[in-house]
Amino acid sequence: MPRTRPSMPPGEDDPARAGHEPRPPAHRWVFATTVAFLGVAAVLRSLLAFEGEQRVLVLALLAVWFVLVLAQPFATRAWPPSFFAYLAAQGAVVFVLLTQSDSSDFFAVLLAAPVMQAAERWDPRAVWALIAVFAGLTGVGLIEEYGGSSTVSLVAIYAAANVFFAAYALAARRAVEVRARNEALAADLRQANQRLTESSERAQRLGAARERQRLARDLHDSVTQTLFSMTLTARSALLLLQREPREVPAQLDQIDHLARSALEEMTALGAEPAASAPGGGRLAGALGRHCTERKLRDGLAVSLEVDGDERLPAKEEAALLRIAQEGLNNVVKHAGVEEAAVRLRLRRPYRLEVEDEGRGFDSADVAGSGLGLTGMQERAAEIGWSLTVASRPGGGTRVVAEEAGEAGETDGEGGNDGD
Repeated sequence: MPRTRPSMPPGEDDPARAGHEPRPPAHRWVFATTVAFLGVAAVLRSLLAFEGEQRVLVLALLAVWFVLVLAQPFATRAWPPSFFAYLAAQGAVVFVLLTQSDSSDFFAVLLAAPVMQAAERWDPRAVWALIAVFAGLTGVGLIEEYGGSSTVSLVAIYAAANVFFAAYALAARRAVEVRARNEALAADLRQANQRLTESSERAQRLGAARERQRLARDLHDSVTQTLFSMTLTARSALLLLQREPREVPAQLDQIDHLARSALEEMTALGAEPAASAPGGGRLAGALGRHCTERKLRDGLAVSLEVDGDERLPAKEEAALLRIAQEGLNNVVKHAGVEEAAVRLRLRRPYRLEVEDEGRGFDSADVAGSGLGLTGMQERAAEIGWSLTVASRPGGGTRVVAEEAGEAGETDGEGGNDGD
């Protein structure tokens, strides 16, 4: 809740505060009870201490006091500066009451109502200043009847009462402010929790999408190629069934072998991601076994050249193995040759090449070639490597994966970019 800054005159703070300030229920009832008690006590005192026209005047002034207290919230809400006029009017009413007789000092307690109302709106220093003004007003009203020493004592008593009421009002206002801050913090916390929940849901959806993409990519790199080989073998068996039936059992055995291989690959894909990495970090060994299998499965003779014996992190070895597999898949599917070469450098700068001398394709159409190149590029990017493809129609194809930081240093090594 806004508060008046020291540099601002009392009452010239936020219009909402000057006009109307919600009170907690307990404070509202305490304020109403205090006003009622002070007003009724002042009326009873007037009935006992005054007679005739003076009693009528005092009761009329008390009625004005009541009206001012009740009308203040509405008047100040409509026009905030009217609060100053309200304080002046209250001071004038109480001052007149104080000057009625030597029994009128009690009316000084009526100043507690405007003091409490000011404490709800003003900075504490402004409230203490108002109490000092009202103390001076009380002294001026009582000095003629009570003399100097008695007046000082009475002023001190009534000023202390005003300080007590003001302190209560300030404490109630601070309680309202703390509650408002707590409610704002609670609202912010609810919003933060909502955002966190939404972020968690988005992360889960993104993670699921990434997992689906990984599985689709792994299927394309492994199982899809096995199924492709099964299709080719089945077609071959159909042709041999009419020409050389004796060769068909061998083809059926090959189909059975490929089916078992596909089942093993599917089982491996369903296991933990780390299971797809070459065992023990031996990328060269895994590539050697895969090249041998390509000869048995697809009739593709793959020469493997390994330079160096350093080991890469398991994640990098798994990605490079998949890149090599997809590169050889493309040779089988699209190159139209029965030979390919894989070169692996296991010393800095690290490098992997898959090359063939097949029919090739236009490198400008690589994005739409359907050769799984996007998956290879994604795998390379995931481990911080770069992947380039050099090919031309009739000139073969070369796929090169290398550490991104080393790409510029190795462009001139190995293979022929124009082939």
